[in-house]
Amino acid sequence: MKQIAYYGKGGIGKSTIAANISAALADDGLRVMHIGCDPKHDSTRTLVDGRWLPTVLDTFRKKGTQISLEDVLFTGYKGVVCIETGGPEPGIGCAGRGIIRAVELMEKLHAFRQYNPDIVVYDVLGDVVCGGFAMPLRSGYARETYIVTSGELMSLYAANNICKGICRFAARSHIRLGGFICNARNVENERENVESFARKLSSQLVAYIPRNELFRECEFNGKTVIEGAPDSELAQALRDLKDTIMTNANLAIPTPLELEELEELAAQWHREQTLQASIRR
Repeated sequence: MKQIAYYGKGGIGKSTIAANISAALADDGLRVMHIGCDPKHDSTRTLVDGRWLPTVLDTFRKKGTQISLEDVLFTGYKGVVCIETGGPEPGIGCAGRGIIRAVELMEKLHAFRQYNPDIVVYDVLGDVVCGGFAMPLRSGYARETYIVTSGELMSLYAANNICKGICRFAARSHIRLGGFICNARNVENERENVESFARKLSSQLVAYIPRNELFRECEFNGKTVIEGAPDSELAQALRDLKDTIMTNANLAIPTPLELEELEELAAQWHREQTLQASIRR
């Protein structure tokens, strides 16, 4: 059973990428379990025709110990098993607790044994790698992590912090970084800069996904691009990313930057862009 975690800054498109990869894996005939680990509980919507699924935490609050797998596990596109951990009521409690509760429940009710997935996907909020959000890393559930980022500084800052979390848990959980996925924001020299950033952290850029309105159109209809526009160039790019992830053997412990190093790298990019603009003029 292959277990993969996707992390990334909130709003970077991590859930969009993760859901499309899960759909592409299902197209290959693999049994996929997709676990949304974000209080927004929107990771699985495009896998279940735009529905909002009941979350583990909401259901647990209603049913307590009477909760069952059937209450929180739902079948989506081509048999993908979908789970949303959810979070606490606004202003109360720890958002990471939903992940902890969900994993505890799946262990108690033998979810992995019952559904026997080939692939388990954890789609995890990555702005803050707190104890709950880090559970797929620190407990050894996910052996591979992919970080969705853009060329924007705050996105790279979050990615760098996630790498610090991976380093912290790598020795005892065997977690490794598979690489970075650039979900483009049309930043100047974006692909080159994210590639440079990845190399600095002893990793790699595994995919560059161009900015494309097709994502939004398909999501509006409650579909992944894989389902809603299967013949598009974007769908093929996502299938290529799926193939890269499934065959990737370049898994490493990253070497995150200090804040000063990250700022200097960003300053270097700015100087290079300014020089290029001057030459063009």
